[in-house]
Amino acid sequence: MPSLRIFLDRLLEGAAAKVPRQDLTHVERLALVRRHGDFSLAYSTAVQQKLSYFGDTEGYIAFGTKMKHHFALGDPVAYPPDRPDYIRRFVEAADSPWFVQIGEPTARVLSGLGYQVNRLGIDTRLELPAHDFSGKRNETVRYSERWLLKKGFSFGEGAVYLDEVQRLSQNWRADRIVKRWEMAFLNRPFADHLGIDMRRFVLYSPEGELVALLDFDPLFRDGKVIGYTTSFKRKHIDASPHAEIGLTKFAVDRFRGEGISVVTLGLSPMLDVGANEFAESSFWRNAFERAYESPWVNRSKFNLKGQAAFKRRFHGIEEPTYIAFRKGTLVEMLGLLRLIKAI
Repeated sequence: MPSLRIFLDRLLEGAAAKVPRQDLTHVERLALVRRHGDFSLAYSTAVQQKLSYFGDTEGYIAFGTKMKHHFALGDPVAYPPDRPDYIRRFVEAADSPWFVQIGEPTARVLSGLGYQVNRLGIDTRLELPAHDFSGKRNETVRYSERWLLKKGFSFGEGAVYLDEVQRLSQNWRADRIVKRWEMAFLNRPFADHLGIDMRRFVLYSPEGELVALLDFDPLFRDGKVIGYTTSFKRKHIDASPHAEIGLTKFAVDRFRGEGISVVTLGLSPMLDVGANEFAESSFWRNAFERAYESPWVNRSKFNLKGQAAFKRRFHGIEEPTYIAFRKGTLVEMLGLLRLIKAI
């Protein structure tokens, strides 16, 4: 059956609109991200395997293809005033592709091109140094850090033995809802080692065991790091609930001390996907809302409510992210779900 599925996928992808691919090297993609990668998915578009690229030496749109349809990942990595032109050219070349986890400016351009634009979820943004962990509403976050320190846990950043990371990741995967594979496209597969310019923060038990880690991708503007976004989390299945909260606070506090201007916590899928200012699909809005509230989805597919609740502990700015399409058919959605390995 897997071989038949692979055969059918290749057959359908061969029938997709022939988009001219830009053969950018890894180094060239990272160079463009350092100039224009100011959104959460920018770094991932440059380093994730199995993506294709539309554009030129001044910018690109990353995309994946599944079941005859093309799906753009995030916003264009290009000089912001030039992004609408990249979008328009890609829409024409790719025969009405979908755009997934995009920001408001990209959504606005696509709406003007006749696209339906739905909310996909929320990206939580911590503006530094204004955002700190003082005040009553952040009392539980402060308590998590104090509890860990009182119990003899220690925070750190940097070098970790890769075999420790591997053991922690294997332990974490054993407790996941879906254990056989990791999601893709919106999330890239976890790597034991850090990519260029990434940051890794760790939590050790009183006995010196690696209990949790938190990796961040960089955000850039004009060649300078302006912020970081959460990319990977790993936590021992027996770790205290305080571990992830306290480690996140530790990392954000360090970034603030370094003069970093923003930290984003990543997408909370299907959260707050009500009606928006753009023409949208009421069918998919209702489907997203039902998925978020579904006990079956949260129990057996993806813990949407748990993701959202964790990020809301930090009381950041909740920025809508969008998904855009012209037709929004069930077959197209099936292609996207298979691309991200949700099914």
